[in-house]
Amino acid sequence: MNSLLPTSTVLRRARVLVLLLLAAGLAACNETGPSLSNSQQAAFSGTDAGPSATGSAAGTIRPSKQSAAAVSQLFEQYSVPDQDGLVTDYRVAPMDVLDVTVYDAPNLSRPAQVSASGFISLPLIGDVRATGKTTDQLQADIAARLAKDFMQKPQVFVTVKEYNSQRVTVDGAVTKPGVFPLKGETTLVEVIAQAGGLNDMGSPSNVYVLRKVNGQKMAARFDLNEIRKGIKNDPTMRAGDIVMVDESSGKVMFKGLQSAMGFTGLFSLLAL
Repeated sequence: MNSLLPTSTVLRRARVLVLLLLAAGLAACNETGPSLSNSQQAAFSGTDAGPSATGSAAGTIRPSKQSAAAVSQLFEQYSVPDQDGLVTDYRVAPMDVLDVTVYDAPNLSRPAQVSASGFISLPLIGDVRATGKTTDQLQADIAARLAKDFMQKPQVFVTVKEYNSQRVTVDGAVTKPGVFPLKGETTLVEVIAQAGGLNDMGSPSNVYVLRKVNGQKMAARFDLNEIRKGIKNDPTMRAGDIVMVDESSGKVMFKGLQSAMGFTGLFSLLAL
């Protein structure tokens, strides 16, 4: 007949067993759990609410073959330009609307839309070519023409009021899909509003922005509910962005991306 162990010995052995089990569990988590980069950790915690200024990748997305084919087709269809958005040396393009101000000459100050052929028409000096010039170059040109025959040392200021040549494509589960001009700084929510908002099938938690930066195709997933609640920032759109709103069923074209993109509000490189 076996004698019973002392109570203190039983308790000691129980503690050791519990510690061994905890250690085994932690080791398993370290082996199987994914490690997050700093930017991914920030996105997960809600501190990084939008795309970075440079569009740098936080990781690589490998969508399903079906999704990859659909994404490639979108980039090809909409011919996304390779650029870093609106920058300080922006050059005027056809259909842009400019504000031309001549100091101490209100009769000469006015908004002017750039024609399809690239000119604006101003009092006294007539047509002035605007396309291909920065605002600094254009205001210097206007000032020189005014100084030649009409004014002494005119001070001219030119700003871009509407970037109508800079466009964003909105497609998917929205009321009015289409191509919309960027009128100054425009956010994702504002662009979707221009498209009439989400339709009855639209999924506010699966809104994708496709962007091309330095020749690389990138994507980010945004949750409109989080943006509207102030949990995430409303990202600024860039010229050439493609905004795709998935259906609630996830059957439009981005079913593969939905599972691949675990974080919202963070651009990642697309491995197509």
